[in-house]
Amino acid sequence: MLAKNYKYTKIIRYWLLVGLLMLIGQVILGGITRLTGSGLSITRWDIITGVIPPLNAEEWLKAFELYKETPQFHKINSSFNIRDFKFIYFWEYFHRLWVRSLGFIFLIPFILFVIRKKIDFYLIKRLLLVVLLTILTASAGWIMVQSGLVNRPWVNAYKLTLHFILAILVITAMVKTVADVYAFSSQKSTIKKSIVSITLGVTFLQLIFAGLMAGMKAGLYYASWPNMNGEFIPNVLLKSSNWNWGNMINYDSYLFAPAFIQFTHRMLAYLLGGLTIYMFYKLRTVVEKSSKKWLNSSLILVVVQIIVGVLTVLNAHGKIPLFLGVSHQLIGLLYFISLLFLHYSLRNNKA
Repeated sequence: MLAKNYKYTKIIRYWLLVGLLMLIGQVILGGITRLTGSGLSITRWDIITGVIPPLNAEEWLKAFELYKETPQFHKINSSFNIRDFKFIYFWEYFHRLWVRSLGFIFLIPFILFVIRKKIDFYLIKRLLLVVLLTILTASAGWIMVQSGLVNRPWVNAYKLTLHFILAILVITAMVKTVADVYAFSSQKSTIKKSIVSITLGVTFLQLIFAGLMAGMKAGLYYASWPNMNGEFIPNVLLKSSNWNWGNMINYDSYLFAPAFIQFTHRMLAYLLGGLTIYMFYKLRTVVEKSSKKWLNSSLILVVVQIIVGVLTVLNAHGKIPLFLGVSHQLIGLLYFISLLFLHYSLRNNKA
């Protein structure tokens, strides 16, 4: 169903695009925070007072002392000095500040547009969904952080994945809103877009495994390609006795879960590459110009994504390279967004 009223002002349209870009930026900042090990540097969530960072040496020492109480400090970063702490504090603070800025930039204009009746009820419902999902994502983020403040020196992989997937759902809802307001549709009602829907479904599954890859640090266990430490299928996956939920839960102490997650992530990447090429081949001559740009983007992005993914694995010696890791996450997100816009651009304009 498309929005009933397309006569929104340019200000509202640009506002929605800014909101989408800021959501993408938030996910990428989350990736940087994770890869720099910064996510547990701020041990409290103060919605109001948390806007102001430490402003003097005494406040910095107080924040550092709180961090020293965490398992991450005792088990990983016990050699940290105040300068090291300030570095990881910056990324977590910036990550949280970006969320607050997003709420300010998005929520206040939303309220004003509603009061002045500049948007119809359909768009209000769509944006309320975005707001609700954003609140759920932030809540899951704090639950995730708490999982790394007791006993464990890093956050729980499953809670990290939940946080990440909720963020993806926020972006999905915003993309749908943008596509509706900009009236993305097609005049050709005979185009079969099932291949796009299938590719989208596999991509969403891949994003779940991407979250688990990040949370389990699975990329560090098999830093080789095309084989996984000399094996196409890791030997640990070939023993039926290893296939139990206990091994999936105890991923920190046993190799099965990281091997399973990385192997599946690789296979899904190859499948997505093939699906995208097939999708491009089937649709390239039948879609309209407005849809073709998303089709072309999907093909380019999936190829670049696979290459960057391979480079990330090959350079994962003890830690994931920051630039490659963040690039891999960004390109994957843009690929998913391009598929969403392609899907919406193929809708019948009479819908």
